[in-house]
Amino acid sequence: MHNAAFADLGLNWAYLPLPIPPEQVETAVRGLPALGFRGVNVTVPHKQAVLPFLDEIEAGAKALGAVNTIVVGEDGRLIGYNTDWSGFLADLEALAVPVRGRDCLVLGAGGSARAVTYALGQAGGRVQVLTRRPSQAAQLVEDLRPSVKSELRACPLTELCALAAAANAPLIVNTTPLGMTPHEEDSPWPDDCPFLPDAFVYDLVYNPRQTRLMQQAQAGGCNTTNGLGMLVQQGALAFKLWTDAEPSLSVMRDALCGK
Repeated sequence: MHNAAFADLGLNWAYLPLPIPPEQVETAVRGLPALGFRGVNVTVPHKQAVLPFLDEIEAGAKALGAVNTIVVGEDGRLIGYNTDWSGFLADLEALAVPVRGRDCLVLGAGGSARAVTYALGQAGGRVQVLTRRPSQAAQLVEDLRPSVKSELRACPLTELCALAAAANAPLIVNTTPLGMTPHEEDSPWPDDCPFLPDAFVYDLVYNPRQTRLMQQAQAGGCNTTNGLGMLVQQGALAFKLWTDAEPSLSVMRDALCGK
């Protein structure tokens, strides 16, 4: 999607994958200015490992303890950002899904859940993180509470149905891999747990485009979306940080969808 956006804007840039073994992360990061890079994305498992080698880390990345985008300044300074949380919020805004004052249920407590929880908290949502292992959710909430003014709570997944029924027009976000290809029949939502028709369900899974969770929610009268929009939005934010240019979201989305 980045190369499609470069071509669309007539920029003589290139985006390419660079597999880096864990023991070479420092060498790779410190070599970026000498090699002429303007920036890179950082993927799992290096999002935390790069932190000690950066000159500056923006507030969101610092709060999350993870960097997914590095900008190489003209002076060689390396600045770390996290566009996962801001990309998620940008997609909610594009979808006209309000967050402030809303009950938000986040399923899962991994890296994606951390970004989503931070984003919802920053936007003024009342966030409850639900996992099978309550200690994992409790740790996530404890880590983020100092940087989020909104209400954050950790809850066991066994309380999902009760919380969903008591919520006011809840925003439900699945951050787990359940339902991802090749396990399309999986879902984090119990079959006997009804959806409130005014809920909005956001499944970060985008392969398949229509997950079982989305199908369950639609059968319950809910609006839904998958994680493709977040992927595009976080990529567009990184693109702008590197180039100072505004990419076409439709061009990037079409490239992802093979159009």
